[in-house]
Amino acid sequence: MLTCRIRKLAWFLGLLLLALPVRAQQAPPDLDDYVARAMKTFDVPGMAVAIVKDEKVVVSKGYGVRRLGEAARVDEDTLFGIGSNTKAFTSAALATLVDEGKISWDDPVYERLKGFQMFDPYVTKEMRIRDLLCHRSGLGLGEGDLMFWPHTTFTREDVVYRLRFLKPATSFRTTYAYNNLMFVTAGQLLSEVSGKSWEENIRGKIFVPLGMKNSNTSGTAFRADGNWASPHGKVEGKLQPIPFENLDNAGPAGSINSSVADMSRWILLQLGRGKIPGSDTRIFSEKASREMWSEQMPVPFGDAPPELKSLQRRFSGYGMGWGLRDYKGRKLVGHSGGVAGYVSRVMLVPEENLGVVILTNAEEGNAFESVLLHILDAYLGGSTLDYIGVFKAEEDKHRAEADETMRKAAEARAAGAGPSLPLEKYAGEYSDAWYGKVTIRKEGGGLVLNFEHTIDALADLQPWQYDTFKAHWRRRTIEDAFVTFTLKPDGSIDHFTMVAVSPLADFSFDYQDLYFTPAKPQEKK
Repeated sequence: MLTCRIRKLAWFLGLLLLALPVRAQQAPPDLDDYVARAMKTFDVPGMAVAIVKDEKVVVSKGYGVRRLGEAARVDEDTLFGIGSNTKAFTSAALATLVDEGKISWDDPVYERLKGFQMFDPYVTKEMRIRDLLCHRSGLGLGEGDLMFWPHTTFTREDVVYRLRFLKPATSFRTTYAYNNLMFVTAGQLLSEVSGKSWEENIRGKIFVPLGMKNSNTSGTAFRADGNWASPHGKVEGKLQPIPFENLDNAGPAGSINSSVADMSRWILLQLGRGKIPGSDTRIFSEKASREMWSEQMPVPFGDAPPELKSLQRRFSGYGMGWGLRDYKGRKLVGHSGGVAGYVSRVMLVPEENLGVVILTNAEEGNAFESVLLHILDAYLGGSTLDYIGVFKAEEDKHRAEADETMRKAAEARAAGAGPSLPLEKYAGEYSDAWYGKVTIRKEGGGLVLNFEHTIDALADLQPWQYDTFKAHWRRRTIEDAFVTFTLKPDGSIDHFTMVAVSPLADFSFDYQDLYFTPAKPQEKK
């Protein structure tokens, strides 16, 4: 571990090496008005935007407020959770080890990370480092995310160990399915090979030399009087500040907090193919940059709606920590990020030497997407749309469809058909192979479900129909779920399964991957 004096020296040298980006007055002339309209339409309290073009920072500013109901304004240094935009940092840190000859992208993971094991022995043996970074592991969409989301007591070591209990959804390397746990694994591998934690690698290899002086890798670094945006979400339909979600146990997949001032340095580095602008210093090689931006896994896509035909993709793929697609004849390299109360977007147009960062403190992806496309159209030319209006109409349509689906389900249920067993018969301890223990207890004439490893995860089990209950979580930022018990011929409980109630539930609430059976004494963990 570096001493305090060495850290200060490294920081000072990093700032000397980094030439401050030159500002240029070039941006869509109506950007401020467009951002304000997007924020109002999609109910976003605060947003920050950075644009870089031809190695110059064109825009780096904040809009709105850090916290609803308070006066503190967002500025270019305000910190937001960037969520899965963290993944590109993890890939870049691994790239430095590739450049140093310490690893190869095609090294077997089990040879570099002790104890690594997947459910299928073949996958354990064949999984390569690059496989961790491109969502082709065979696990399902978001499978296993409930080990860290909402915040749990599991450590990163626990998460990696429990991979062996997650059954694959598809064959290895055949299907794209976004998965966070592979990036957690990549972070652990980075730590084991380098001898330093993932956090130390990100700070030492990226933050310090780039001069990202305000960025951090954990919400625990936020001070009460610091310049950071509070997360916001809609609770029972009303936008309000929500608790910050601690993602330290999934850090390499999504725990970085940053500002547009700092992120502009990151995208300048990316557009420089690993070279710090204004210096001869490289963080990673041009060869590594090409590898990270090369398609490792094709991503399926369908037809765009008629009103959004201009956004129709011709290709779509995933590199290593980066999504790839085309727009107006150019290759786009980018990613979105989402954690509780924040969504963000990073987009690069390498052919135009153009990069955009948009950070928000509300879970409204259409807000950043509208602003992003407005900016891209201003630089790339050609046709444009009123993205705010079109996306708002699409959003309202999808929400109405989801409401209608849930309304029909409620009307179709046999409301008078109650549980087959007395409520106390459902009480007890249950265990899932990868999540572990949950308990159901009788309380006040009803049942309460407790996910033992998840902080504040208590749900009242409301009878739905027959042996299906609705888990109504007391913490209202957790998605409700249907809980269905299956009985044995003798009337005892064989197991129960879960599925999200809302079609719009975030995929990280992967209830469908759980299979709980009555726990035996040795399973109570």
